[in-house]
Amino acid sequence: PAINIIESEKDYKVEIAAPGLTKDDFSIRIDDDNQISVSMEKKEEHKDENKNGRYLRREFSYTQFRQNMILPDNIDKDKIEAKVENGILTIDIPKKEIIPEKPAVRNIEVK
Repeated sequence: PAINIIESEKDYKVEIAAPGLTKDDFSIRIDDDNQISVSMEKKEEHKDENKNGRYLRREFSYTQFRQNMILPDNIDKDKIEAKVENGILTIDIPKKEIIPEKPAVRNIEVK
């Protein structure tokens, strides 16, 4: 499926086209290396015929996929949220402020 990744000052947003899918069809995991894995499995039986006739070609029916993405270090893993709405899975990945380390300065006594 098509994927959009959007960065703003406050967060990253991942949008995945998911027409006809529900939240129960998705699994989202993130590991210690900031790799997020989005997988989908839709279990449905395909019949070659429906009430309007039989399919000669059928392209917009996918049953599973997996997408892995490496995220930057400036994310807040504990606040990641996901929702499915209007055929789009949206994953909100908030940024956390990284405070640069100040170089340690110390005086050295001359003996």
